[in-house]
Amino acid sequence: MSNAKSGRKRKSSGRGRRAGDDEPRGEGGPDEAAAFIAETAADLVRLARSHRLELLEHLLQMAELEAKEYLRLRGKKKLS
Repeated sequence: MSNAKSGRKRKSSGRGRRAGDDEPRGEGGPDEAAAFIAETAADLVRLARSHRLELLEHLLQMAELEAKEYLRLRGKKKLS
């Protein structure tokens, strides 16, 4: 498969970031990303379930649980 005009955009080269900055500007941090992923995955689980797409439902549930676990563990680190 050729990647010419495939509709996909290349990742940014990282220009415009400060040295040591792990977060792209304007995209929030990893906690915000994990919360968004958990919420979106939950919506997609319901969609997959309503269309009886069992394997997709299972995989999306795993993604949702992983994102929630990440947030739970990050919350514990912040309290320490």
